[in-house]
Amino acid sequence: MDRNLVLLDEVQTARQRDFEKKLKAIHESRGQTPLAMVDTFGCQQNVADSQNIMGMLEAMGCALTDDPAKADIVVLNTCAIRDHAEKRVFGTLGALTHTKKANPNQIICLSGCMAQRPEVAEKVRQSYRHVDLVFGPQAMWKFPELLYEVYTRHGRVFSVEDEHGHIAEGMPVVREGDIRAWVSIMYGCNNFCSYCIVPYVRGRERSRDADKIIAEVRELVAAGYKEITLLGQNVNSYGNDLHNGWNFARLLRAIDEIEGDYLIRFMSSQPKDASHELFDAMAECRHVAKQLHLPVQSGCDRVLRAMNRPYDREKYVELITYARKVMPELVLTSDVIIGFPGETEAEAMETVDLVKKTEFDALFTFIFSPRPGTPAAKMDDPVPRAEKQVWFDRLCEAQNEISARRHAAYVGRTLRVLMDGETDDVRWPLSARTEGGRLVHMVGEKSMLGTYQMVKITDSNTWALFGEVVR
Repeated sequence: MDRNLVLLDEVQTARQRDFEKKLKAIHESRGQTPLAMVDTFGCQQNVADSQNIMGMLEAMGCALTDDPAKADIVVLNTCAIRDHAEKRVFGTLGALTHTKKANPNQIICLSGCMAQRPEVAEKVRQSYRHVDLVFGPQAMWKFPELLYEVYTRHGRVFSVEDEHGHIAEGMPVVREGDIRAWVSIMYGCNNFCSYCIVPYVRGRERSRDADKIIAEVRELVAAGYKEITLLGQNVNSYGNDLHNGWNFARLLRAIDEIEGDYLIRFMSSQPKDASHELFDAMAECRHVAKQLHLPVQSGCDRVLRAMNRPYDREKYVELITYARKVMPELVLTSDVIIGFPGETEAEAMETVDLVKKTEFDALFTFIFSPRPGTPAAKMDDPVPRAEKQVWFDRLCEAQNEISARRHAAYVGRTLRVLMDGETDDVRWPLSARTEGGRLVHMVGEKSMLGTYQMVKITDSNTWALFGEVVR
């Protein structure tokens, strides 16, 4: 893709900052600070996008709230990966009819991947007439202009055109908390897995310039952030569109040169672009967490081909074997889909067999959910849901045993963890994460939040570790 079409110039981005000022003036003229709510559904990329949306809203003079009944502007930033997420969004949209009735001037916006789907946009146009603004991920950078149009046109605005996508630098951002931060390094996807809607709603792969990414990470480290996660639909393909020698391994090494006490994580990864070069960089970079989430999706080669996943079981095993060789302490997690159209019980059990042999630390498991607009949604799918559930239960049983056993091996060890949150459990009021991303329930003082501590692991279960600070 032509970089001149992808990169928005300073004139285009400055235009949006001007609209923010115009909206701020409108709000100030009304004599009361408007409240805005952003409700995020889905993945970490959506979280990062929502932080930009909140940044733009603050630049417009809004204060933020989490109460839709008090909000003058509501933005639902949506996910299109699974049917369950879409049903939740439509349920939330329905509930907003009551807040709109109580406050007729409330502006309701639908954004994100779900909004980009033509059939969803049309459904909202026809059946959810209280929604004022609909815009997809490609149009997020011009949210101020679109919202200004809603204000001045006094009508509904839809911006869901089939665009190639852009990179907009310099958007305002509101980061939630001061411990963790998200940094998008690229947008879009070129892979077209047969079950996935993402390439259709987020466009083709577009990499940010390395100097912009490095500068953003440097600012975050200077501000005291302890964990920075690099985001992309497929971070392993970073730089393929730059044609200047940058790739993901080189980017990790460049970021690692930034001095400070912090960890770098990344997601998501595609096995087809994972390489020994990447794993060597992870092993050698002192700031890069020895944690890898590498979705396998299936342990059956025929199913992988039907999924349009361009690797086979042998290639996947070779990759993780090498990764564990250079990083013996590696924490490995993955995604698996059970019940893909046409999958047989024997093929599903090939996946269970791979899970048993690989011994992932944890697994994110799903029963196939058809997404309209994808090739898999049109495939013959004769196996009933109840039978798929039996296969799924076998998979979960196998992984739960592995996770419990691998967690039990931590008991008695002393680990460096990042104290990152509070819980509702009075017995374990604090939570922390190991370098490998394992959850640790803790006893400790709130003053420890945002710091690294040495913790002795005293107990474990299938899903978490338990520990106490070593004094």
